[in-house]
Amino acid sequence: MPRGPRTALKASALLLAALLPGALGGSGPVHAQNSPQHAPPGAAQGTSQGASQGTSRHSPPSHRSPPHTQPAAQPAGRPAARPGPTQPADQVLIRLDERQIRAAGIDTVKVEPEAGTTEVVLPGTVQVPPYQLRVVAAPAAGLIEALLVNPDESVQAGQPLARLRSTELVEQQRLFLEAVSQQTLARERLRRDETLFRERIIAERRLLTTRADAAFAEARLAEREQMLSLFGMAEADIAALRRTRRISPSLTVTAPAEGVVLQRQASAGERVAQSAPLFTVAQMQPLWVQIQVPLAQASAVEAAAQVSIPNHGASGVVLRVGRSVDAATQSTSATAEISQGAETLRPGEAVQVALQLPQNGTPQWRVPAGAVVRHRGRSWVFVRVPEGFAARPVTVVTETGQTTSMRAPLRATDEVAARGILTLLAELSEMDGA
Repeated sequence: MPRGPRTALKASALLLAALLPGALGGSGPVHAQNSPQHAPPGAAQGTSQGASQGTSRHSPPSHRSPPHTQPAAQPAGRPAARPGPTQPADQVLIRLDERQIRAAGIDTVKVEPEAGTTEVVLPGTVQVPPYQLRVVAAPAAGLIEALLVNPDESVQAGQPLARLRSTELVEQQRLFLEAVSQQTLARERLRRDETLFRERIIAERRLLTTRADAAFAEARLAEREQMLSLFGMAEADIAALRRTRRISPSLTVTAPAEGVVLQRQASAGERVAQSAPLFTVAQMQPLWVQIQVPLAQASAVEAAAQVSIPNHGASGVVLRVGRSVDAATQSTSATAEISQGAETLRPGEAVQVALQLPQNGTPQWRVPAGAVVRHRGRSWVFVRVPEGFAARPVTVVTETGQTTSMRAPLRATDEVAARGILTLLAELSEMDGA
């Protein structure tokens, strides 16, 4: 072949190899044995394509790797995103594969839907509200002559409860009569000095001194009168003492308000000190019930929830749910005020309280008792997901030895871990830094 056409054919083949590197399997030169020896100039393009195909079938691969695209790097500290449905914001994802799940001995059960109970029965104790209790104490030290009422007896305000004999009371009456005499004398002096001052017999300075003495006598008399009131003497008795000037060693202790005598802390013939408690009087309407709520169920109890005591026909509302926890029973206390049927209850009585739970629209489920765990003051279950398990908080409604009823946004097809819980709980504690 002439030199001109052969040179043109090689140039065309090299150009085609540069433009289509994938068709030749590399960017190496075209082998001469695969090129046609005799080709007309008009058939150069077709011959070049044939040479390219022959080269891709028979030529050895190039030593240079074909170009490829590098994956985009993930931001530091952030795991690769996985496609899937949106998960609850307060759940914690625990990634475990099938081999790890089997090695940990984790078994799952399907959740069972429930009709959504609206009532739980909890133990409680009846008590009197603190602001309805009155402690009747001895107003003065002395000897108890007689006790006039018994425990569980109803009393009216002002009704006599006990009689005392007190030497301290005698002393206070003497000081009161002395203050009365000084006040009377101070008034007489003031009246005389005012007359003398009008007649210009005495100086104004003496009149001012006499007025100050009279005011001091009035203040002392008022002080002694208040002391007699603190010692339990009525206003009528104080007025009679001032009128008759007759001192009495006896003192009558009266009820401060209407109610029932719950306790009697003294006995007749006993010598008591001042402020020693004698009786406890309580108003019995309304009453409180301290409900013992297990810690796992405390989140389901809310203030203003309706309560009832079926055995007594009494009812009321929850005032508050306690924040402290009994270390021995791991329960908190909810205070309910019983306004209807409180007369059928007795302070200190143990009762069973039916507590109405509010309906919040969250579905209710039943799971084995061991499927619910406590962590950081909340109840959790471990729901099976493709990545492993999702720890989700739940609200416990009722508990028995075998099952637990709870409220949570689950589906009827969800499965929760029932065995191997300690492994998952350890993972949860490690993930949130507990």
